[in-house]
Amino acid sequence: MKKKLISIDVSIGTYREQLLQLTRLGENHRSSFVCVANVHMLVEAHKDASFAAVVNSADMVTPDGMPLAKGIKLLHGISQERVAGMDLLPDLLSTAGSSGISVFFYGGTRAMLNKTKEYCANHFPLLRVAGLISPPFRPLSEQEKQEDIAEINASGAGFVFVALGCPKQEKWMAAMHGRVHACMIGIGGALPVMIGLQKRAPVWMQKMSLEWLYRLLQEPKRLFKRYAITNTVFIYLFFKQWSRQGFRPVAK
Repeated sequence: MKKKLISIDVSIGTYREQLLQLTRLGENHRSSFVCVANVHMLVEAHKDASFAAVVNSADMVTPDGMPLAKGIKLLHGISQERVAGMDLLPDLLSTAGSSGISVFFYGGTRAMLNKTKEYCANHFPLLRVAGLISPPFRPLSEQEKQEDIAEINASGAGFVFVALGCPKQEKWMAAMHGRVHACMIGIGGALPVMIGLQKRAPVWMQKMSLEWLYRLLQEPKRLFKRYAITNTVFIYLFFKQWSRQGFRPVAK
């Protein structure tokens, strides 16, 4: 089940329930894709109807950001847990290892993928990493796309973790839907955090919806404009929708 939050349809369910749904997709090698949604993705979808269509065609759209989880509560009266990519990624790798589901990593630099392979070997000894591709930072030819698809499918991976950044990774997964025989999950910035290239915010900041601020303090030059604009736009759009509802949740 999904509920509309401004411009995207967000999957409803506990963290555990959504983790189990994802595991089933990986076990069945079903061609599917999952968007891990935060405020940035929501605002991008609001600005671009074609991107909104991409996100809303996903099999699952997990509420990565705390503002999305709280928004679901205020707009729909549903107490929704945050289902964050930074939690999902290590949990899915652990589950994949114990369940015999092999995984594939697509995106990021070769150095980051090498560190990812080393990290997985040390922290998830039961996990089979079926392959890693660092695509060039340019549009791929159709032949290159076909070669990547063939390599992923031949690997037998049940999960493909895509680290191309939003909105590129979501558009890539949508284009590969029906062609890649696995569950594709856009993990974005969760991968460099997991392998130790970046630090994650303290738990108290996560609970107070301030994880964005922690990231901003780490990379102020790169992220200031994004957060200054997207957070402001999100607040405006949210209160606009909430006011239409009389500042109360709609019926479940």
